[in-house]
Amino acid sequence: MKLIRFGNKGNEKPGIIDDNNIRRDASQLFKDWNNEFFEQGGLEKLKAVEDISLLPAVDENERWAAPVARPGKAICIGLNYSDHAAETGAAIPKEPIVFMKASNTVVGPYDNILIPRKSKKTDWEVELAVIIKKEARYLESIDDAKAYIAGYAIVNDVSEREFQIERGGQWTKGKSCDNFSPLGPYLLTTDEIKDPQNLWMKLTVNGVQMQNGNSSKMIFNVYYVVHYLSQFMTLEAGDIILTGTPPGVALGMQEPQYLKDGDVVELSIEQLGTQKQTCVDA
Repeated sequence: MKLIRFGNKGNEKPGIIDDNNIRRDASQLFKDWNNEFFEQGGLEKLKAVEDISLLPAVDENERWAAPVARPGKAICIGLNYSDHAAETGAAIPKEPIVFMKASNTVVGPYDNILIPRKSKKTDWEVELAVIIKKEARYLESIDDAKAYIAGYAIVNDVSEREFQIERGGQWTKGKSCDNFSPLGPYLLTTDEIKDPQNLWMKLTVNGVQMQNGNSSKMIFNVYYVVHYLSQFMTLEAGDIILTGTPPGVALGMQEPQYLKDGDVVELSIEQLGTQKQTCVDA
């Protein structure tokens, strides 16, 4: 299933994409794709709906929102692609590098990227997002993690590198600016993904390809990451995990060309659709 949300910011409704690629309004059946929905077996209830084509069609002009409601946590894994670590000159991590993004960075897949005030180094990162299905705490094995994942989506882990690296402290302030986590266009449930570790992912800026990688290059795969994180924090239903990016970010260039007002960023991941954002000054 492909779960979506739509509508103006603050008034989003839950929906689903049918077999004819039509957005359908599911708000008469469910309140939202949020913590309560996932934790209380909402996916199973949604699968039991006999004919989603009977649900009202969503007007094509309606905004695409993030496919899950504002998460409790947005957890990131840094330097999780061997080829990305190589381009930045970083050593391969022995354990996942964990940091957080503010949950209010999560916006729709076609919302603008806001270039922060005084920003000099706003960067892009196409990533595979994992959405948590139910509370995960001290999982016993890596294999157990499979049952705790609701699905996957594209996310752009937008980053301000000066804030992140050159201004001292932790990475959070370079990752948590407004609109820094465009998510979607949809959440694809796990039953539709044969292998999350073999997905092609691409990103262009103004039509020029910058990133072209595959999730097979992850150092720590998605199941390992979910299991690992559960040893340090309780993962809650609706939380999202940003699992790292392949090479091709501006930071890795000899002469970096960071994002500026007017630039257009387009992202795609195999089976997960596409995103497109225009950069505007905040």
